[in-house]
Amino acid sequence: MSSKREREYARRRAEKWQAHVETAQAKERQRRRFGGIVLAALVLAGVAWIVWTVIGSFRDQAELSSVMDELNSAAATATDGATDTATDGATDTATADPTAAAPDPSIAEDRTWTATITTSAGDLTLSLDGHAAPQAVAAFVTLAQDGFFEQTTCHRLTTADAFKLLQCGDPNGDGTGGPDFRFGPIENAPADDVYPAGTVAMARVSGDAYSMGSQFFLVYGDSTIPADSAGGYTVLGTITSGLDVLQQVADAGVEDGTETPVTKVTIEKVEVE
Repeated sequence: MSSKREREYARRRAEKWQAHVETAQAKERQRRRFGGIVLAALVLAGVAWIVWTVIGSFRDQAELSSVMDELNSAAATATDGATDTATDGATDTATADPTAAAPDPSIAEDRTWTATITTSAGDLTLSLDGHAAPQAVAAFVTLAQDGFFEQTTCHRLTTADAFKLLQCGDPNGDGTGGPDFRFGPIENAPADDVYPAGTVAMARVSGDAYSMGSQFFLVYGDSTIPADSAGGYTVLGTITSGLDVLQQVADAGVEDGTETPVTKVTIEKVEVE
């Protein structure tokens, strides 16, 4: 075979080998690319699962926190069902002015006051103990004399066996409002956490003894509201007439999925003497 023909065969073999190598390299690149896509998909799936789990955890925590707040507010609300509810006691910190001073306890005059509350559902009469709860009574009397409670709604009703409360005194009508000032400490809270029917007590923020403002709750049935880290709930008086009005409101129930009374209760005026 001539040297020219041998060179031609060698060139063809080299070209075939180069084509083979390129094909093999292309397949390897494709394999690696596919593997990278799969790995990336697995990583993304893992990250998504972690994020979803974390978000779910936060969501569960938020829901739990919300539930706990309401139980704490209801004592204002029934225990935040009572958080300005009895345990949230009053989420009226949103409008508070940290420089505003609460009414002086001396305004309570160390005596018993009578408060007549005219509402759209009927009238209530309260006996307020200025001796046992001078700071709370001073605040209530001052707000009443200033007309603060007029046209406010009783925004929260709890109807559970343990918590039977109607929460009032929020100008926003949703548990977030109150006067400029806040006050504390807790006064005249029951040692046994029992709030008998007819009790009038202050709502506050859970765990904060100095978060009371204008929101209060009216107990229409014997209720046990556990104290929280701040203590119990200030009892400033009792209902001397009008429990039947509260019971009628309670009997009408709440709107589905809420603690909003079916029977709207609007405070038209409060007179104190």
